Amino acid sequence: MLISASRRTDIPAFYTPWLLHRLRDGFACVRNPMNPRQVSRIALTPDVVDGLILWTKNPTPLLPHLDALRDYLYIFQFTLTAYGRDIEGAVPSKNDVLIPAFQELARRIGPERMIWRYDPILFTPTYTPEYHLHYFAKIARRLTGCTSRCVISFIDMYRSIAAPMREIGLYSLPEPELRAFAGQLAAIARDCGMVMETCAEKIDLEDVGIRHGHCIDPRHFELLIGCGLKLSRDKNQREECGCAASIDIGSYGTCPGGCLYCYANHSVSTLMKNRHAYDPASPILCDTLTAEDVVREREVKPIKRC
Repeated sequence: MLISASRRTDIPAFYTPWLLHRLRDGFACVRNPMNPRQVSRIALTPDVVDGLILWTKNPTPLLPHLDALRDYLYIFQFTLTAYGRDIEGAVPSKNDVLIPAFQELARRIGPERMIWRYDPILFTPTYTPEYHLHYFAKIARRLTGCTSRCVISFIDMYRSIAAPMREIGLYSLPEPELRAFAGQLAAIARDCGMVMETCAEKIDLEDVGIRHGHCIDPRHFELLIGCGLKLSRDKNQREECGCAASIDIGSYGTCPGGCLYCYANHSVSTLMKNRHAYDPASPILCDTLTAEDVVREREVKPIKRC
C-alpha cells in the first residue's frame, strides 16, 4: 500500500506533530469527502505501508524528525517555485530556507527519493515566461545532483481561484509559444541532469523533450524497493493523471499556506474552523471523531511481489 501525505494539505509544513503521532500509533482516520459521516481507519504500520509520499512546499519542520520515518520507504514531492509572497503567502524564502532544505534532504536520504515540482506554472505581467526561465535556471543549477526528476504543470482554472487569478492578470500563452517555453525549460533541466515530466496535462510535449509523468510512479517505487509492485492506476484522480493508486490521509480545507492557486481550500471560514480544531493527538487531521461517525477499518495490505 502507498500512503499519500498529502495532496489535500501540506502535512510536513504545518502538521508534522500529527504525522509523527499517527506513525507512532500505527493508524490514521480519514473522512469520506463525499459522505463526511463515513470514516476510514487506515493502518500505517511499516508491514503494510510499502511507500510514503510526502507532498510539501516546506519540509523544514520534519527535518529534525526523519529518524521517526526510518522504518518506512518515503519520498518527497517537493514543490519549489520562483513565486513571491504575492502568490505563495506563507512559503519561506526559497533562496535562504527551501533550496538549502532540498539540498540537505538529498544529502540525507538520497537524490533518488527527491522529486522537484515546479508547478503550477502561471503567467502574469510579473511572472512572464522570461521570468520563469531565468529563475527556473537559477534553482535548477542549485539543485544539480540533488534530484534527477523535475515535474511541471500549468495552472488549472478552478472556480474557487478565478477571482484572485483575474486580479493578478493571469493570461495564457498560445500553444506554439507554450511549446517553445516548455522546450526551453526542458533544456535547462537536461543540462542540470534532470528529466522533465508533466503532471496531469492533456498537452503532449514529447517533441520538446517532456514526457507525460506519473507523480506516484510504480516504476520508481519498484526501483527503490527492489521488487515488483501490484499497483493499478488511481481512479480517484483526473483522467490525465497517471498516478498509481494510493490512500491519502490528509484533509481538505486545512492548509494555511496562502497560495493563490490552491484547489484544496474553498473558504477562509472553513480553514479557520479546521485549524482551530487541530489536535496533534487526534486520529483525524484538524477534526475529532463523534458518536455519529461510522468508522470502518479499511482493508490494506502490502503490494510487493517479492
